[in-house]
Amino acid sequence: MRAQNRPWLLLVLLAPAAALFVLLTMYPLARVFLLSFAASDHGFEGARFVGLENYAELLQGRSFRRAAWNTAFFALVATVAEVLVGLGLALLLDRAFAFRRALTLVVLAPYVLSTIVVAAIWRAWFHYDVGFLNNALRAVGLDGVPWLFDPNIALLSIALADVWQNAPFCFLILYAGLRSIPPELYEAARIDGAGAWRRFRDITVPLLTPYLFVAALMRTLDSFKLFDKVYAMTGGGPGNATETLSMHVHRLAFRFFDIGLASAAAVAMILVAGTLGAAYAVQLLRSEAR
Repeated sequence: MRAQNRPWLLLVLLAPAAALFVLLTMYPLARVFLLSFAASDHGFEGARFVGLENYAELLQGRSFRRAAWNTAFFALVATVAEVLVGLGLALLLDRAFAFRRALTLVVLAPYVLSTIVVAAIWRAWFHYDVGFLNNALRAVGLDGVPWLFDPNIALLSIALADVWQNAPFCFLILYAGLRSIPPELYEAARIDGAGAWRRFRDITVPLLTPYLFVAALMRTLDSFKLFDKVYAMTGGGPGNATETLSMHVHRLAFRFFDIGLASAAAVAMILVAGTLGAAYAVQLLRSEAR
């Protein structure tokens, strides 16, 4: 007899996973949500209900608005760049040429490195005096750039490191999408006289759209959680030029011990990320329904 015909068996099999989900996901989320309406420096002990005061204080605070802007800007720049770079790599490596497998391994290498290792590598490359990038600029007669110390470009510098690490992830998704396109479609288009650009526009892009949405969704949501790379490279500086929402929550909770305000900031971050995820999912479903 199949498991579908024995509901009690399905419940028994799902119970351990459901218990872990409630314990490790739902309970912490519910606790953070409740604490966001309280003034607390520790937890529920001694907490005082303040309603929406924490959210009002967040919206009025310049540091929260700056962290939200930094997070949105980073997510947009990094996601667009990573999807485009991943698409370019997928189109390149979808062709047959010598050393393609070796080049694929080189492309994937940054993705298997830990974030701390990537941050250490790029922090060394960004060093103003002895960094690889500034030495390369000086070799062609240009001045060095304060990559991590200029508030105007520090966040873009971190985005560059993030693209180097995570563009291979987009490459894997888009390469799988390219390999799923029947080659007969391209052959029929060639017979009809379609050039390379028309084949790309009329065949590759429409059939690759769901994969593009998936890659963009995954990278956008991951970008909203950005913490370790910024923490290791700039610590949120100079000033708060690279402070993200995750770092803002960390600072409120573990430096100022304002658990209520930190919980409100975390809830706001979850709502924004969830809204973006839902929007991507709707677009993905629409593209698959066409």
